[in-house]
Amino acid sequence: MTKHPGNGQAGKVYLIGAGPGDPGLLTLKAKSCIEQADVVVYDYLASPSFLSYASKEAQCIYVGKKGGDHTLTQDKINQLLVEKANQGLNVARLKGGDPFVFGRGAEEAQKLLASGVRYEVIPGVTSAISAPAYAGIPVTHRDHTSFVSFITGHEDPTRKDSRMQWDLFAKSDATLVFLMGVKNLENIVTQLMDHGKSADTPVALVRWGTTPQQQTVTGTLATIVENVRQAKLKSPAVIVVGSVVDLRKELAWFDKTPLFGKRIVITRARAQASNLVADLTRLGAHCIEIPTIRIEPPPDNTLLIDAIHRIKDYDWLVFTSVNGVKYFFDTLFGLGKDVRVLGHLKFACIGPVTKQRLADYGIITDILPDTYRAESVVEAFSTAAINGKSVLLPRAKKARTILPEALAKMGADVDEVTAYVTVLEQDAGAELSDLLENGQIDAVTFTSSSTVSNFMSLLPSGEAVQLMKNITIASIGPITSDTIRSFGLKPTVEADAYTIDGLVGALLTHYTPGENT
Repeated sequence: MTKHPGNGQAGKVYLIGAGPGDPGLLTLKAKSCIEQADVVVYDYLASPSFLSYASKEAQCIYVGKKGGDHTLTQDKINQLLVEKANQGLNVARLKGGDPFVFGRGAEEAQKLLASGVRYEVIPGVTSAISAPAYAGIPVTHRDHTSFVSFITGHEDPTRKDSRMQWDLFAKSDATLVFLMGVKNLENIVTQLMDHGKSADTPVALVRWGTTPQQQTVTGTLATIVENVRQAKLKSPAVIVVGSVVDLRKELAWFDKTPLFGKRIVITRARAQASNLVADLTRLGAHCIEIPTIRIEPPPDNTLLIDAIHRIKDYDWLVFTSVNGVKYFFDTLFGLGKDVRVLGHLKFACIGPVTKQRLADYGIITDILPDTYRAESVVEAFSTAAINGKSVLLPRAKKARTILPEALAKMGADVDEVTAYVTVLEQDAGAELSDLLENGQIDAVTFTSSSTVSNFMSLLPSGEAVQLMKNITIASIGPITSDTIRSFGLKPTVEADAYTIDGLVGALLTHYTPGENT
C-alpha cells in the first residue's frame, strides 16, 4: 500500500474484517493495511487494540453502531469513506468479524464502486464460527451434521414480508447460527418450534466470543429464553441451534483457561505492558490497561550527554532497568556514536530482563546480581575489584539509593545521571474508581514502586484502602511490596523471580493452587 495523501491522486479503501474480538485472530494482511493507512475507520466490534498498529500520523475515526445507537448512519459512513479516498488518503475500514458476513461491507463496496473509488476486501474471521469454536461448539461434525446456515437474527421474525424460511430452518438438520439476534431470541425460538423444530433441540448463546469476557449460556429451545433471562445475557452474542451444542460438555476449552474471566488491572506504562498483557490474556484474563506512569526522556539530559562524551573516564557501566538501557543507547546513537566507544568498559545489570535488553545491543553483562537488595549487589561485585573504580549509573530521576550506596561502601566512585523520568498518568482516575466501586476488578498488578505510588494518587484521598479491600494485589518483588505496605495495603502475591514471567506465575499459583507447583 503506497501512501499519497494530498498529491491529487485518488486513495483506496480497504474493507477489513477485524475478526471476532481476540486480537490474535486479526490476519497479517489486515495488520499490514492498518499500519500503512492514513485513516482508520472502526466500529463497535473491532478491538480497540488494533489502533496501536496505526501510525502516529493516522487519523482514527469511530463510527460504531451499538444496539441502534449510531455514531454515524450507514449512509454517512459510506460518504466518509468516499470523501477520505478522494482526498488522496488510504483508508482502513475496520469491521468486526468478516465484512461480507452480515457486515454491510458489500453495501460500502457498492457505494465506493459507484463513486469511482478503488477498494479491496480483506476477509476476516467471522464470529459465526469462531465464537462457537471458543465455546467448544463445532458448527459441523460428521456425527451430527455436515451443514451450517448463517442467518440474520436482526430481522423481526413476525414481519409479514419476511424472507426468513422458517419451515426450512425447522426441518433442516443443519446447525443454525443466528447473528445479532439476542433481542429477537424469543421470537426466533417460537418460530422454530411453531414450524416443527423439537423443543428438545440444544441451543447456546455465546456473548463476546473469543474474548476474556466470553459468556456462554446453554439450554434447549424450550428453556433457553428463561436461561438467558436469568443469566442477564445481552448483545453482542451469536445463537447456535443444533445437536452440536451438546459437544460443548466435552470440548469446552477457552473458559477453562486458568485465569479465564479474571479482570486484572495493568498499571505498567503502556509502551512496556505488551508482554504482560499478552501473557495474561493467553491465560484467559481480561486485562484492563490503566497505565499509571509514562516513561519519557528527561527535560534536560545534559548530564547524560556529558557522561557519554567522557565515557573513557569510566570503568563500569551499570543498568538497573530496560529503560536505562534504552535511553542510554538512544542518547549515545543520537550523538553520532556507536558501541565501539564502550569497548573498554565492564557492565553490570540488575535483573535478567535488563541483561537481555543489553544483549540486544550485542553486549554481554559481566555481573548480574540475583536481586536488587544490597546484600545481593555486594555479593555479585565481591570479586570484581570495584574499589577505586569509576561507575556510571544512568537511571530514573527518582530512584532508590540502595545500589549507589552499596557500591560506594565498596569503594567505587559512583556517578548517577538521569537517563529517563517517570511521569504520572492522571487521565484514568475516574475510570479506576468506578471499576473498583462497582466490583469490576479482581486483581491489580504492580511492576515497580512508581506504579504503586502513582496508582494510589489516582484514587480518592482517604478511600484507597477501602476500595482495595477485596482486590488481589500482585507485586513483582520485595521492593515493590514494601512500597505497597507503606500505603497501608498488603500484597496478596509476590513474584519469586522479579520478572514479568515471575509475576504471571505468582498469579497463576494464587488462582490455581496446587496446579502449577
